[in-house]
Amino acid sequence: MAHLGRSILLGAIVLIALLLLSIVYGTTNIPVRDVVAAIGLGTGLIDGDMSPLHRIVFDLRLPRALFAAVIGAGLGVVGVVLQTTTRNDLADPFLFGLSSGAAAGAVLVITVTGDVLGIWTLPLAAFCGGLIASGIVLALVQGLRTSAPEKLILAGLAVSFLFSAITNYLIFSGDNRAAHSVIFWMLGGLGLARWETFPLVLTGLALILSYALYRSRWLDALLTGDFTASSLGIPVQGLRFSMFFVAALATASFVSVAGVIGFVGLMVPHIARGIAGTLHRNLLITSAIVGAILLTMSDILSRLLLAPQELPVGIVTTSIGSLFVFLYLFKSARGD
Repeated sequence: MAHLGRSILLGAIVLIALLLLSIVYGTTNIPVRDVVAAIGLGTGLIDGDMSPLHRIVFDLRLPRALFAAVIGAGLGVVGVVLQTTTRNDLADPFLFGLSSGAAAGAVLVITVTGDVLGIWTLPLAAFCGGLIASGIVLALVQGLRTSAPEKLILAGLAVSFLFSAITNYLIFSGDNRAAHSVIFWMLGGLGLARWETFPLVLTGLALILSYALYRSRWLDALLTGDFTASSLGIPVQGLRFSMFFVAALATASFVSVAGVIGFVGLMVPHIARGIAGTLHRNLLITSAIVGAILLTMSDILSRLLLAPQELPVGIVTTSIGSLFVFLYLFKSARGD
């Protein structure tokens, strides 16, 4: 326990350092004292008027850094929940059609309807797309009268392919000038981070983390298998259904703002298990910290690699994730 406490404390320190670096670094590097002053002025702790430099920090860089931490933490927790409930070590939030549904909703706005509701149009469309996709997956599973992990994954794959086809049709038949915006959004990015949409992603994190912690003992029992968990009085099917539903809501809130950021939910649980073990109370907290660190670091890299241009952060996380899966497969092969 002492080792875990030190690891969490170290992780928190690393995360704070990365958040500060994320705010300081940019097209124009900003001194730390100006960052502190901007936060003080923006939150009302310091009296005075904000300069344009302070506005850049408080209105653009600070929300972007916080979005990276919150979304990374949320995707990490969702990854733990899905890998436990499906008993699939490679499960992540995007295996179940959520990203495809959200992408279809966003592409519909970009290529067809336009911003009819202002800045909320794209997040709302993506959020609704993700919810519709998850609703279809749940309806399929309900129709099959089972919540077996393999059925859940197959239903997710079917829905994912369906919405991918819809997205490709919209891109092909829509305005070609919007293609760049569509591709950038589908590769994931934090350029839309604004204070107005921050409550949406914060709610997603609070929802999945609080519910998973509340059901952490049931998730521990699920590790022993469905039969043993049922014999302990745990409603396995109901638990699996409710966990997937909450994970879908949380993922839709993240994707609606940041686009498709792959592999975070897949990698983080494996890294966190090496630190906290397999029991969920500690694993969930550790995964949240590791996920926040991973996405904040990836966002910084996305701005460094082609500076002054910015890479979609999804390219960075996918590159790291691909290498991670290779290493995971080699490690698994040696263990067989």
